Amino acid sequence: MEKLPVGVIGAGLIGKMHIDRALKHSEVELVGIADPTPEGKRVAVEVGIPWFADYVEMLEVARPRGAVVATPNVTHARIAVDCLERGVPVIVEKPIAETMEEGRRICDASARTGLPVLVGHHRRYNPIARRAKEIIGSGRLGTPVTATVLCTWLKPDDYFVMAWRREKGGGPILINLIHDIDLLRFLFGEIESVQAMVSHAIRGFEVEDSSAIICRFRNGALGAISVSDTAAAPWNWDLAAGEADRFPRQDVNSHYLSGTRGSLTLPRLEVWDYRSGRGWHDPLTLERTAQHRGCPYVEQWRHFRELIEGSESAICSADDGLRTLEATLAVPTAAAAGKPVFMEH
Repeated sequence: MEKLPVGVIGAGLIGKMHIDRALKHSEVELVGIADPTPEGKRVAVEVGIPWFADYVEMLEVARPRGAVVATPNVTHARIAVDCLERGVPVIVEKPIAETMEEGRRICDASARTGLPVLVGHHRRYNPIARRAKEIIGSGRLGTPVTATVLCTWLKPDDYFVMAWRREKGGGPILINLIHDIDLLRFLFGEIESVQAMVSHAIRGFEVEDSSAIICRFRNGALGAISVSDTAAAPWNWDLAAGEADRFPRQDVNSHYLSGTRGSLTLPRLEVWDYRSGRGWHDPLTLERTAQHRGCPYVEQWRHFRELIEGSESAICSADDGLRTLEATLAVPTAAAAGKPVFMEH
């Protein structure tokens, strides 16, 4: 099979992840890295891939058939639209954009050019999440009732040396919570409304350090999410699911999904239901599904190739990413207003 030539725009933390996985992938060939910083050039030289300070030059010279946009959020729309208008499909890292207006620019460009866009909500590619979707889709849980999610962990003090991480928009809502909102949408369906409270009490930064969210799904189910990056706790997907080697894996659950017939935990994939009788006086039976480990970023590259070739539909399209962004942006808006925010998209 001939490899698909691809480029990576942005060689920061997540860009390096994409670069590493592309270099090891059997179906894609990394032909260019675009990043104007000295660090970006160093990364490209180190791995032996052509470096470009200007991503437009990379598109014209290296001629990738697909590209990853792994740059600061404020640049996503401009770069993604430039790629699409030059005939290059893109994976846009999450969030799709900084604002709904910028996100719509990407959706419009995709529709106008007829080229696909993926948004980098990588958890959708994790075998654990895909198995969970199969279990829920089979009707094993019955009608969805509640989702309880914990995203609680402690970021070290040196994490906040970068000023933008202390400022509005740089906190756990847009950096961490957005992943959990997208995963809930993937598993439980569309979100109808959001209520929330935020706190700055521990660090006192402009940005929040904790938030409590209540969401209502269109199917009538309710969700409760606790988010904090100042809590000494293991209950979050990143530590529990083992997606990144840089985090010590903890054998705990972070997501609890309940329905009228049974419940499911993640990432341990435990199904609780009644085998005899039905009600709180009867014993529940636990069935645990074996977890299949896999790198979501490797699977995302494979899917991107198939999407470009036209053999698969987008697992997280630009429109999908825009819906996740809308629900996430509703959290600080609802907290400031002290009342529910209803989704329009």
